[in-house]
Amino acid sequence: MKFLKELEVWFVVGSQHLYGQEVLRQVERNAKLITTYLNEQNPFIQIKLKSLATTPDEILSVCQKANNTERCVGLIAWMHTFSPSKMWITGLTRLTKPLLQFHTQFNRNIPWNDIDMDYMNLHQTAHGDREFGFLATRLRKPRTIIVGHWQSETVRYKFDRWMRVIAAIYDQQHLKIARFGDNMREVAVTEGDKVEAQIKFGYSVNGYGVYELVNAIEQVKEEDVAHLVKEYETAYQLTESLQKTGEKRTALLDSARIELGLKTFLEKGNFKAFTDTFENLNGLKQLPGLAVQRLMQQGYGFGAEGDWKTAALVRAVKVMSYGLPKGSSFMEDYTYNLDENNGIVLGAHMLEVCPSIAQEQPLLDIKPLGIGGKEDPTRLIFTSKPGEAINATIIDMGNRFRMIVADIDAIEKPQAMPNLPVGHAFWKLRPNFDVGTQAWILAGGAHHSVFSLDIDAEMLRIFAEFFGIEFIHINANTDLTTLKNELRWNEIAYK
Repeated sequence: MKFLKELEVWFVVGSQHLYGQEVLRQVERNAKLITTYLNEQNPFIQIKLKSLATTPDEILSVCQKANNTERCVGLIAWMHTFSPSKMWITGLTRLTKPLLQFHTQFNRNIPWNDIDMDYMNLHQTAHGDREFGFLATRLRKPRTIIVGHWQSETVRYKFDRWMRVIAAIYDQQHLKIARFGDNMREVAVTEGDKVEAQIKFGYSVNGYGVYELVNAIEQVKEEDVAHLVKEYETAYQLTESLQKTGEKRTALLDSARIELGLKTFLEKGNFKAFTDTFENLNGLKQLPGLAVQRLMQQGYGFGAEGDWKTAALVRAVKVMSYGLPKGSSFMEDYTYNLDENNGIVLGAHMLEVCPSIAQEQPLLDIKPLGIGGKEDPTRLIFTSKPGEAINATIIDMGNRFRMIVADIDAIEKPQAMPNLPVGHAFWKLRPNFDVGTQAWILAGGAHHSVFSLDIDAEMLRIFAEFFGIEFIHINANTDLTTLKNELRWNEIAYK
């Protein structure tokens, strides 16, 4: 994700001329020290300090420049002193980039023996930010608020999370999604309004014939196939049938050819997400399994059976979690273990689970698929890491998009499953299996989702709030009566 290195966040510090030039010069010095310190912490996105904002014209100018600067992906606003917020009205009403209100002050502690009026005039964030906050609320301006001293580890952590989200927002606004074939026939939840999605999120979704992918696959050179297969042999455990003298070795070569052709097609069209479906495989020898898994691990979004909404969300989560160690994947609630008071979900898919979540070195195997009418596909088989995780999905409610996020606990594999032919995860629902399952179904949650061990619901809430879509969070405190009321009230709120 080389584009991340080109992005920057602008730091805008608000004040006014009431306190004299010496105070303004001190505000500028302090802002430079803070910016330098934050950039020394190796932030996800570099911070660029802008000129002090002390008049309506200065504020409008920086907001307009932020809008028109491609590499600027967000604005941090800090009121070092009091900054009358009517000055911010014109700028904020025109600002189209994500906004963060940084509620900090230069000195961590009150100088008990020395505090005087000069100190009070300089360190006014406590009430200066309340003035700014009122105006942002009056404008119904979505923003993130970070509270704490600029040198604290907690603040650094919160900045990292916000920056990851706004990078994903930027990416969604530039995202192109390729669909090979259409949606799985007669399925409802994977359908949706692609035009409205482009209006709301910015990404475009367009269809391409499978023959176009086949043409790209046919152009792959044999030496490139051989090189990629050597990479497979280094990265994974290969079953005997896929090894050099194995009876299914040709299927592995075909898988490598599909991966190379698919990646070439995506790179040539600047696509960062894609879908396919087992019902549209004309010209392909097998349903892409290994290829999809590996491309997801490289950061591509994916949705099975034509599910472009999930493909876009997988890509967003991949951007948010870039460089984090635990992993994220396309996922599906596949089957249950319904022990009394100990219900467990087995999450998987036919083939396409991302190995970034794998706890162990994946096994590269070939198994029958049973649908699609093609040759047996190769795939990586593994169990997910345990830990706190989320499942997230976006659905089209007709008059709006709704994001549903469920807090879950990924667990160790309960026991050996020698015949399970797919990458998979096990998890428990919060607050419990019964309520968690009912809540997801009541909210209309899809059977396809994004599973992540690296990001959490609050990061996705920031994402949803920026785009102005509904957000439903299922967690340890979820009560079904309260949720039903929330869903009912939201019908009014979003009309």
